Amino acid sequence: MLRLHGEAALSARKIGKSCSLSPTTVTSYLNRAQDRGLSWPLSPELDDATLERLLFVSPLPADFPQRPLPDWASLHQELKRKGVTLQLLWQEYKATYPEGVQYSQFCVLYRKFVRKLDLALRQEYKAGEKLFVDFAGQTVPVMNPATGEEQAAHIFVAVLGASNYTYALATWSEDLPSWISAHVHAFEFLGGVPAMIIPDNLKAAVSKACRYEPDLNPTYQEMAQHYGTAVLPARVRKTRDKAKVEVGVQIVERWILAALRKRTFFSLAELNSAIRSLLERLNDRPFKKLPGSRRLLFETLDRPALCPLPQGRYEYAEWKKARVNIDYHVEVCAHYYSVPYALVHEQLDVRLTDRTVEIFHKGQRVASHPRSDHAGRHTTQTDHMPQSHQRYLEWTPSRLIHWAEKMGPATQEVVKRILTSRPHPEQGFRACLGILRLGKGYGPDRLEAACVRAIVLKSFSYKSIESILKTGLDRRPLPSESAQTQTFEHENIRGPHYYQ
Repeated sequence: MLRLHGEAALSARKIGKSCSLSPTTVTSYLNRAQDRGLSWPLSPELDDATLERLLFVSPLPADFPQRPLPDWASLHQELKRKGVTLQLLWQEYKATYPEGVQYSQFCVLYRKFVRKLDLALRQEYKAGEKLFVDFAGQTVPVMNPATGEEQAAHIFVAVLGASNYTYALATWSEDLPSWISAHVHAFEFLGGVPAMIIPDNLKAAVSKACRYEPDLNPTYQEMAQHYGTAVLPARVRKTRDKAKVEVGVQIVERWILAALRKRTFFSLAELNSAIRSLLERLNDRPFKKLPGSRRLLFETLDRPALCPLPQGRYEYAEWKKARVNIDYHVEVCAHYYSVPYALVHEQLDVRLTDRTVEIFHKGQRVASHPRSDHAGRHTTQTDHMPQSHQRYLEWTPSRLIHWAEKMGPATQEVVKRILTSRPHPEQGFRACLGILRLGKGYGPDRLEAACVRAIVLKSFSYKSIESILKTGLDRRPLPSESAQTQTFEHENIRGPHYYQ
């Protein structure tokens, strides 16, 4: 602006257009230069910083008394506690130093201090609020002592937001059981549960990623409910949402995995033991730009704010969806489990543990069975069956014979003959029940007499006995054996010799 005004003799409006400034600002700067006795060309000794100090002199005189300032590092840690704000800290500061700076200057000075810290510490995290979790990209080989083969162990890392307290655990894979087990061990290592868990969008945590409403894995959601915490996945490809664990993974790889690179491990337990010892040293290392260490901040900030652990450890369970077939059974791992028959064709949620199978409909448990490994078989509860099916199960050969015995020996004999004459006894159940039901209409005595006649006629069927009762043959005397075997002589009868 000084060059354009002194050398090119441009007006304030034209200088403003050239420098993308308003004419008022240009006029103000030119007046400041004139008041300070500055004109173009400037002295070569005047750089931008010196020129700025000349034009914009501090309004405070040199002999103005310096006001006391707080310890910004300790104030920065206090701000991580729940409910603590800059307004509250400024009030406490003014109570100790009444001559201190006012609130606006207090905020400006604090922000200047924060800008000098590392990028990982710029965000503010409340004590006990967030636990950032993820798997490290680097793996550790574990040798099988029997075969000499190596298997890669994956490293789970968890970092608390306020204190940077770090946890690491080696697992065989990154599948759902390993993911859940690592969380359980992390909570027990911390001795409490944070308010929120911030994972990445790996398949074990998020079934379907979404920026606004991610679909959590049901097992992961159930584990969070068991411990009374919430899961808030990071946005897809937004590493800043979980910057704590990104830095935590780097630290674990540099200070733990790099230190173990020359060792050979023969079991996962041996590897985790080595990680645990180095983890203790990592959490005890002092910070470079802040007082204290991860452990000290954890003991003073995070540990008092963590929620207590539940009485029992979470029992791992998998969730599946299954549709009820027409036989009111659902197929789970090649086995069939019954549900109430009214839920036929409904889609239900199935919770699988090592010992039980629980089935839910709209959040309500409708069935529970012991888990079975027998493929192709059925596990059925009688209460789940319709009344007609329940009665059918009561139809056993021995029970039908026992019911017939109450009518009489002839009825019992007819029932036995019917059941033994069929390839499968179940094929004669309906006929036997029909015969026993005839006793209700005609009475036990008439049914017994009809069965006696049926035995004589060797006609063991429901229709035959029903016909005897309808025509009243049961009340007539039985034909004698001689009458049944009597032969007649007649000229029209060929006789047995005809067919020889």
